[in-house]
This record gives sequence, C-alpha cells and structure tokens, in this order.
Amino acid sequence: MSTVFIVGGSGQVAKHVAKQLQPSDWSVHALYRSESQEQELKALGATPVWGDITTLSVDELAQLFQGSDHIIFSAGAGGKGDETLTNKVDGEGLTKSVLAAQQANISHFILVSAFPEAGRTAALGDKFENYIRVKKYSEYELTQSALNWVILRPGQLTDASGTGQVKVGYALPSGNNPISREDVAATLLALLKQPKIHHKIIELTQGDTAVEHALEEFI
Repeated sequence: MSTVFIVGGSGQVAKHVAKQLQPSDWSVHALYRSESQEQELKALGATPVWGDITTLSVDELAQLFQGSDHIIFSAGAGGKGDETLTNKVDGEGLTKSVLAAQQANISHFILVSAFPEAGRTAALGDKFENYIRVKKYSEYELTQSALNWVILRPGQLTDASGTGQVKVGYALPSGNNPISREDVAATLLALLKQPKIHHKIIELTQGDTAVEHALEEFI
C-alpha cells in the first residue's frame, strides 16, 4: 500500500483526491486544523492528521510525514487572507514541508501552485499580487531541493463536475483558463501513479484529452 500525505488536506482539491483514491490500495493522510473537518475527512476515506501548517516546526512536520511515500502540498490562502497569512501558508508552509519531506526521506513531492494568468479578468488587487509572488518563490525553492518534484499549475478553479478531459503543457496561453477541482484531483492521482514524471512544471486547464494520455508527453 502506498501512502500520500496531503498538506492542506481539508481543502476542496484534497477532498476530491481522497474520494477518488477510495477504494484502492492507497492510503491518504490529510492534514487539517479545524475539529469540524475531522469527520468529513474520515467519511471520504482519509486518515485525518491534526496540525496547523503555520505553527508546526520542520521536525514536527517530519514526524507527521513518517511512513508516507508521497507528499502533495495543496495548502493555500488563495490570496484571500491578509498578506501575513499568505506568506505563512503558501510561503513558509511550503518551505517547511520541503525540509520535512527531506528529513523524513520522502522523495516524491507534488506542489499545487497557481496558473500565472488565473483570474486575471477580475479586480484582484495587491493581496493577489502578493499571492502570486509567494507562489512563484515557493516554486523556485522547491526546484532547488533534492526532491523528485512536480509543480502543477491549475487554471481558474471551478466547482463544476469533472470531465476527465484536460489540456496540459509547459506553458499555456492566457485567457479563459478554467479547470474543475475534480479534474485537478484526477491529474494529481495520475501524477502519483506515474513516478517517471518529475522535475516538471505543468500548466493545466480544461481540454479534450484524457488525463493519463495528456500527461504522456512529460514522461
């Protein structure tokens, strides 16, 4: 059985990952910080792991990671909180997770980042610009690590039902770039199951190619 540990395990994308991996020979450990989230995660088949990414130390996080085979970092303030929260979650949280993964001898690390043009049609403001800056630097930090990393940059996230049909590339054109959270999760599952894909930055939007087939170009 393979175990994936999701930082940001109570988020919507993470919940879809847990749901799509059940039933299977995969185990999902999901980091959460609110007591109200525990039962829902259990109902999805995940093992809830309590902790706050903003206060956990690298050593504490490494202890939580022990026994896992893969890390998905899907935590994020989404540019909605103040800049301090974004910096702590999206920035420092990623830094600690990378160090903790290395300390726990886990090599496979997938970062759910942000498509640079996602949401650009809206009035976004300084908070969002800070969010993009933090995401970009977090990507850089991960690429400098010794991990077998993948950076996934989904477009504008929606709650639409997934189609299993996507478009991927090293760089995709700006403009209308939605992607359902369900299809982001399906792409994460495919990446978990394809260890030959690593040291890649992959942009993702809705499309007309099945997920597994679309990712073949990165092998």
